[in-house]
Amino acid sequence: MTRLQQVQSTDAAGRTAKLFDGIQKKLGSVPNMMRAMGNSPAALGAYLSLSNELSKGSLTAPQREQIALAVGQANGCNYCLSAHSALGKMAGLTTDQIRDARLASAVDSKDDALLRFALKLVTNQGHVADSDLQSLHDHGFTDGDIVEVVAHVALNIFTNYFNHVADPEIDFPRAASLETAA
Repeated sequence: MTRLQQVQSTDAAGRTAKLFDGIQKKLGSVPNMMRAMGNSPAALGAYLSLSNELSKGSLTAPQREQIALAVGQANGCNYCLSAHSALGKMAGLTTDQIRDARLASAVDSKDDALLRFALKLVTNQGHVADSDLQSLHDHGFTDGDIVEVVAHVALNIFTNYFNHVADPEIDFPRAASLETAA
């Protein structure tokens, strides 16, 4: 049950209407999470800006989706798990890679190090050891890459927490439970 009002495109005004127009052009629709976020054009604009800027960074689309899945699973966000399972498929992830990402693991050692670090950020509230950073460096990640990982984790924590509060109806194919996905 939706707990925050969802702004409909026909009711959107001012900056929210402009943001919705951009989302509509890019995605073909305005997802329910963004409709609820539309109650605050500042929050919606900040979310879209950060997401857009990070999409231009050094991490690949599959890596970004894997982080989103690991963080969404850690935070129990069914909306984000559903959205990023669909987006992960569009980014080229297989069903097995999506399941593995939710478990913060990957067959590829570089992606595995990335996901273990992302999960550690969530579970340790950002506190990591020097050895955690060294592991990423050993797998070829630069300091800039690490900054982006932190930013992606923060972005996904924001959407996870927002969805816990707003509880928008899931408008993506529902993500399978991990037991079903296995």
